[in-house]
Amino acid sequence: MSFYDYSATLLNGTEQPMSAYQGKVVVVVNVASKCGFSPQYAGLEAVYQRHKDAGLVILGFPCNQFANQEPGSAEEIREFCSLNYGVTFPIFSKVDVNGPDTHPLYVYLKDQQPGFLGSHAIKWNFTKFLIDRNGVVRRRYAPTDLPEWVEQDALPLLKA
Repeated sequence: MSFYDYSATLLNGTEQPMSAYQGKVVVVVNVASKCGFSPQYAGLEAVYQRHKDAGLVILGFPCNQFANQEPGSAEEIREFCSLNYGVTFPIFSKVDVNGPDTHPLYVYLKDQQPGFLGSHAIKWNFTKFLIDRNGVVRRRYAPTDLPEWVEQDALPLLKA
């Protein structure tokens, strides 16, 4: 299986195949509205705006598994992202990133890029994965890693 073999549901209910992003540099991030890292939405949107025309896309996956920091409905999530941070990159329906109901895409991402000391568990909101134009998961980033750091690693991939 590859990144492009998976799909997920967008906030509007539409099933979106990851193959729609073939040939793009992709950043996948689990997000939450009530998290202390939520201001990263602004950085993610800025990175997206700077590089979307060069082939970068950011995919946000709301998750309520960390201290119930994403309790809202799809509409509440959409409004929060739009009104507070002007988010225009794709946001998907809520997913689990750990446990028995982990979304299959996250099972794949964690297998491809385990975390610290080989741990597969996502530790908190705003964990990021960088995927190159060929669907190879290149790197996993901690929640504290800023979007601008991911941007620096994405730049060479955008030129490839």
